[in-house]
Amino acid sequence: MAGAGLLVGGCTRSSSSADSATVVRGASKSAGAGDSALAHAGPADVTIRIAPVLVELAPDHIISTVGYNGSVPAPIIRLREGRQVTVELINDTDTPELVHWHGQLIPSSIDGSAEEGTPFVKPHGTMRYTLTPKPSGTRWVHTHAFAGADLHRGTYSGQFGFVYIEPANDAARYDQEVFLATHEWEPFFGATEMGTDADVWPQGAVARPRPDSKPNGYEVGYRSFSINGKSLGHGEPLRVRRGQRVMFRVLNASATENIQLALPGHQFEIVALDGNPVPTPQKVSVLALGVAERIDAIVEMNHPGVWIFGTPHDDDRRDGMGIVVEYAGSSGAPRWVAPPKGPWDYIRFGRSRAAAAPPEVIPMSFGKINGGKHDFNRWTINGEQFEHSTPIRIHSGGRYRLSMQNLADDPHPVHLHRHIFELVSVNGRATAGIMKDTVVVPGFGTVDVDFTANNPGPTLFHCHQLLHMNYGLMRLFEYA
Repeated sequence: MAGAGLLVGGCTRSSSSADSATVVRGASKSAGAGDSALAHAGPADVTIRIAPVLVELAPDHIISTVGYNGSVPAPIIRLREGRQVTVELINDTDTPELVHWHGQLIPSSIDGSAEEGTPFVKPHGTMRYTLTPKPSGTRWVHTHAFAGADLHRGTYSGQFGFVYIEPANDAARYDQEVFLATHEWEPFFGATEMGTDADVWPQGAVARPRPDSKPNGYEVGYRSFSINGKSLGHGEPLRVRRGQRVMFRVLNASATENIQLALPGHQFEIVALDGNPVPTPQKVSVLALGVAERIDAIVEMNHPGVWIFGTPHDDDRRDGMGIVVEYAGSSGAPRWVAPPKGPWDYIRFGRSRAAAAPPEVIPMSFGKINGGKHDFNRWTINGEQFEHSTPIRIHSGGRYRLSMQNLADDPHPVHLHRHIFELVSVNGRATAGIMKDTVVVPGFGTVDVDFTANNPGPTLFHCHQLLHMNYGLMRLFEYA
């Protein structure tokens, strides 16, 4: 899946704003659809068909799931920034579905979140609407259906894929472009507490609560792993030549797992986070991505051989989390060399100055209520689970700071829909200029982000770790 996909942007429709959208429920030419249907006559520019699909992780290991357009991940959707497209969603399953355009600045009515008012695509139904892609960069699309205790629903399934929005000018120079999406399969509930990744996302200084005598609630584990729908050692290797500059666009499409990836003998020059160029590109040996995060990194291919691009966690790599990188003229068994250990530091990609404080600060404390041995943990924001909370009021044009503190040891990859925020502080260390839509708040840590309320409509904020999200760690922002 290196650079393959659907390029959309040659259509003649255009729009100066994505703040309005037409949603047509049902078939676009059906009786009673009204004048809006006429505007959508003819083939759609982008079609996403939600349907059962088989994923062949290995010749003797085939997963039955639901995916988009017949593959997992979906074929890459390439759009042009600001060039309006017609989207058709076709649901060939027996359950209602939602398709979320993660990282795009679009109206609530088509964002793909029920909490924001986006309508479901009915079972065996269709939906059409127009969408103006922005901003440019590496975005993605995925289901936003509630999973709860159903490990076959939501992002446990294969419903995800890259959306790359072509910029007007791309200053990065590279010879090859490779899209890599990680995912875990065959989930199961267990009582073993998930790792806190404290060595990757260092825990902060938030006061720890008194020990809770109750055991931790259900957690999710996985039996198999993949990159681009294949387990390590299966599928075609990534073929490169010495001297090439390869652009890797990497997506963590997991339901619950934060990840690390390395390519022995090579370094990654980070040029964008969540699709947005960073102020200070830096080279690292190991990539770290919270759930739903993306990294764009250029690698100079200057270490010939046959290598494993994969996770430093030996068990997960053995179970499939990796892909082979093969230089032209090289042969032999793929090699793995453990990379140096060290924390992931967002700050190094930003500017070394403090951002100006906005007029209003919104405190957000993330809490945990242990579920005990035979129940799910519950998660809170400012002491409230989502179902018992009231929306947070914001005003169009206002500038806000989300001051987040994590009162538990679980890292939270939190996501703000339909807006891009600026990272301004991590564990008390100031920075500026790093623009993202998802960020990991480490255990007992603090993260501050600033955003401008420039996209009116109900706006969802949530942890992208699916268990945390489904069991309370969400909040809705509502424009006054």
